[in-house]
Amino acid sequence: MIDFKKFEKYSKPGPRYTSYPTAPEFTEEFSQEDLIDIFSKQDSSRNLSLYLHLPFCRSACYFCGCNVIFTSKEDKKVRYLEYVQKELKLLEKYVDTSRKVTQMHFGGGTPTYFSPEQLDEVISMIKRSFPNFSSDAEISCEVDPRYFTKEHMDVLKKGGFNRLSFGVQDLDEEVQKTIHRIQPYETTQNVMNIAREAGIKSINIDLIYGLPHQNRETFNETLHKILELDADRFAVFNYAHVPWLMKTMRKFDETTFAPPSEKLLILKDTIDFFTSNGYKMVGMDHFAKEGDELFKAIEKSELHRNFQGYTTKGGADLIGIGVTSIGDGVNYYAQNYKDLKQYEEALDNGMLPTFKGYKLSADDQLRQFVIMELMSNFSLNIKRVEDKFDIDFFEYFKEDVDALDEFIEAELMTLDKEFIKVNPTGAMLIRNICMPFDAYLKKIPENKRRFSKTI
Repeated sequence: MIDFKKFEKYSKPGPRYTSYPTAPEFTEEFSQEDLIDIFSKQDSSRNLSLYLHLPFCRSACYFCGCNVIFTSKEDKKVRYLEYVQKELKLLEKYVDTSRKVTQMHFGGGTPTYFSPEQLDEVISMIKRSFPNFSSDAEISCEVDPRYFTKEHMDVLKKGGFNRLSFGVQDLDEEVQKTIHRIQPYETTQNVMNIAREAGIKSINIDLIYGLPHQNRETFNETLHKILELDADRFAVFNYAHVPWLMKTMRKFDETTFAPPSEKLLILKDTIDFFTSNGYKMVGMDHFAKEGDELFKAIEKSELHRNFQGYTTKGGADLIGIGVTSIGDGVNYYAQNYKDLKQYEEALDNGMLPTFKGYKLSADDQLRQFVIMELMSNFSLNIKRVEDKFDIDFFEYFKEDVDALDEFIEAELMTLDKEFIKVNPTGAMLIRNICMPFDAYLKKIPENKRRFSKTI
């Protein structure tokens, strides 16, 4: 039996590593001109991935850390799509939009808070600007089951969408009331039926552990109930409590949170539950059926991680579209304005709405590769790193490798001349194991790090 109490010491602020360098390192010195220059030099043989941010929600879910705008006004949504069209026209000017698109994702906000007609319009707009979608493109949409109809499904199906992700978080009534998201089980069951009847073969369900009033018993009840829906994937996220960033999180009574040791037990219960019911753990927080391509990718150590989570579609340049969206490529990150007014003003002036970004150095690219390999595949082929970047791994990362000793002694991972391998227990603490390789984190005293806790 694992003594999770001793792992409480690892509950410390740390990045989630959806990027490296992480978003706090992005700078406003990165300009529209920088991005245009990067676009002009991109390798046209590389595929494209598209992300569209649809930011509106009717009301706040208090746990949410996404960039959202609360509104009940229809004209705001209409106006927003007009500006998305302006951004697409500018992208046509600067990007080789004939490149093959292998992935597209709609996130939010609540994409399906837009009407079916509006979704149909925006899908058409994107495909006019980026006409070369591959036949096996992964096209996905985040769905709030409370705002989803057969008409929405018909539009998404017509637009080529083949993956849906339903937000559920928890089925316990007290938890739902506290997080301000009342969503009966039957609501989710209904949209699952709509999606299956439309022929959608890849459905993900999002759950969150660490929410107020959750405990092992109540979350186990959620797991048993949600399993009945037979989703293809589950994403079970650790709640990121960042009240200094998200005002709605200040509504929570922090004494109602489970302690780190119980959160680890909830995660262990979750892993045991899904792995004993036909799913495999993929990455640090995903579970997929054995036939799922995510599982096949991790078996081959070909899983990738980006701002949308885990994917098999690596080697593509990501174009972010819409307010606050982030794009990236081989050596850069670029983020659009978070403020809707500034986003509109930039487009009205014929400018890409680039707010800030980052150009990666050679060291950044090396550390990015190491961290993303560990985050995705729980292992690192050291020889592959040395060949790819022409370094002596143990010489280059001497200080970082030394910092891994405590994880080796705790039997969370192994290290030899050829591989770093993280075991299933260590996978629960993969963010901690990656942190020694983060050059920027070293510069910040631990008591000044403004990240959610790793446990």
